[in-house]
Amino acid sequence: MARSHGERLKTRHKFNKDLRARGLSPVSKAVQEFEVGQKVHIDIDPSVHKGMPYRRFQGLTGEILGQAGRAWFVGISDGGKKKTVIARSQHLKPQKNSA
Repeated sequence: MARSHGERLKTRHKFNKDLRARGLSPVSKAVQEFEVGQKVHIDIDPSVHKGMPYRRFQGLTGEILGQAGRAWFVGISDGGKKKTVIARSQHLKPQKNSA
């Protein structure tokens, strides 16, 4: 019978932090606010387990659709399909304006 290997399967290198960046992330990442329509990058912080999106969405860029409690809804395009990722603010980075 097949077994599940957990949500963090095959993330040994993907979720690694640099040696000097290890430990908890700063509080400012937890309290950052976003506006609906703002572009954000999904950058998973492995030291924060709550609100962590699935590993497939690491590195993708999406648009904030809304908020529910402490989590944010991020709309992304995955292989031509529109999907909604639910993640906490520790796993999101605002996109810098290129203009």
